[in-house]
Amino acid sequence: MTRIQANLFLLFAGAIWGAGFVAQSTAMEAIGPLWFIGLRFVIATLVALPLALVEARQATAPLPRNAVRNFIFIGLALFGGAVTQQFGLLSTTVTNSGFLTGLYVVFVPVLTVVFLRRQPHWVIWPAALLASFGIFLLSGGALSSLTGGDLLTIVCALFWAIQVMLVGVFAPATGRPMLLSMTQFAVCAVAGSALAVIFEPLSLDVVRQALPQILYAGIFSSGIAFICQVVGQRYTTAPQAAIFLSSEALFAALFGVLLLDEIITPIGYLGCAVIFAAMLAVELVPELTKKREEEAEAAA
Repeated sequence: MTRIQANLFLLFAGAIWGAGFVAQSTAMEAIGPLWFIGLRFVIATLVALPLALVEARQATAPLPRNAVRNFIFIGLALFGGAVTQQFGLLSTTVTNSGFLTGLYVVFVPVLTVVFLRRQPHWVIWPAALLASFGIFLLSGGALSSLTGGDLLTIVCALFWAIQVMLVGVFAPATGRPMLLSMTQFAVCAVAGSALAVIFEPLSLDVVRQALPQILYAGIFSSGIAFICQVVGQRYTTAPQAAIFLSSEALFAALFGVLLLDEIITPIGYLGCAVIFAAMLAVELVPELTKKREEEAEAAA
């Protein structure tokens, strides 16, 4: 898979997640956040299971030592992000949630430098700031005073950044993206369901009311989108992946307009253009500089 194809996978994941904000928000009119998380990831685990089995049969090398343990760590980071985002949506808007979740585009390169001692391509820093500014414009250029839900969503962005960074470390090294996906989904399913049993009531009627949102979040937002993320990140860096995944804020706003009758202001459309410019910069600048370096080496 080429880097361009990998980035398209990540962009597709961002689009699915963008629509998922609507499903996550409307689902809680009927079901509690913990049960929603538990059930969506049960479905996601079932989606990834047959793919993981096929992958295991076709594997030519044994599973690296400690791989499953590392996958569980990724699942815990994913669960932290899912819980804080879902509870945050109880007291913040879809637009604010999309903007604040998108802050992981800044957190990822910072965490990469601090914990992995890896210096990303120089374009990542201005592109990350540009994408964050675009997300801010997309929110209307001003956020209302921070609520508890907004603060939870900022914590969510930190968990997402950790998850993206860990996937960037462990996905290329193991060659088992489907097993990674299934394991992180299973961790979220078990943790979410266990806490839901303790803290939230449940009935078949409640599940029936929220079933369309649960199925969308389970099959698409969790199953397909996170699999696309894991596959795509095998062929690109975590900071570059974060830029493309941040497009979820753009798609969240667009689907909010289409499905929830939310309004994008003119400054919001400017934000869309800024985010797109950031993604183009991440895609094109490394290729252009690489070609110039190769031409300079050849000339020398």
